[in-house]
Amino acid sequence: MSNTIDEAIRDPKNLGEMTGADAVGTAGSGDCGDMLRMWIKFRDEGGRRVIDRATFQSFGCQTAIAVASMATELIKGKTPQEAMEMSGEDLSAPLGPLPPMKIHCAQLVEGALKNALTGGEAAPVAPSAPVLADSLQPKGSVKITFR
Repeated sequence: MSNTIDEAIRDPKNLGEMTGADAVGTAGSGDCGDMLRMWIKFRDEGGRRVIDRATFQSFGCQTAIAVASMATELIKGKTPQEAMEMSGEDLSAPLGPLPPMKIHCAQLVEGALKNALTGGEAAPVAPSAPVLADSLQPKGSVKITFR
């Protein structure tokens, strides 16, 4: 892995859920273990709606965390339409080339971003949106807790 990826893994930016987000998107599956949730807050900038802030939670590999960290920085100041046009490759490009077996990490981040932007456009998400850990809870009497 490159030094840029290592740095993003050691010190991820914008990690954690966001209270009062305007949009929330999730990608991945608890069944396979890789899941990512992204929160987005918009602002008005000269009559244009742009992304003010984005945060994320990830249950998956460190590369997904690095890509999500980079993506939340890259989309700041972009309109939803501009962000929708970004591919997983665009979102991970500043990290350098990803190993072939890690391309899915960038696709996971792209999926969460696009899910937030398409699901959050029609109506704002309630401030009490469930955290990603809620999606991973097994059915039955066992409960997973994170500390």
